[in-house]
Amino acid sequence: MKLKHNFKNLKVWQKSVDLAVKVYQLTGNFSSEEKFGMTSQMRRSSVSIPSNIAEGSARNSSKAFTNCLDISLGESFELETQTIIANRVGLLDQDQFDSLNQDIDEIQKMIIGFKATVESNPY
Repeated sequence: MKLKHNFKNLKVWQKSVDLAVKVYQLTGNFSSEEKFGMTSQMRRSSVSIPSNIAEGSARNSSKAFTNCLDISLGESFELETQTIIANRVGLLDQDQFDSLNQDIDEIQKMIIGFKATVESNPY
């Protein structure tokens, strides 16, 4: 099967994987009592961003792909909310928070731009 988009070559996927790795590293420093709370939530949403991009690349229509990109975008906003909460309750310091938010913002813009490209070039 030939894919329309090789997800491994997509810059948005690559940056999303980097973000997930960063989230894993930062949440590794959270207290053990957060293992099933914020740590789990942030890790799941961060992994879902590139996972949905990859899943969408295997879909056989632009509409199906853009649906997966919508889910990926939603997960990024979920992660953004979780970072705000983690910062407010003292799990992330301001530098960690700022760094994550900058990455999330960049990825959100990339997903929105990529979605527009996929929509304008249907297959």
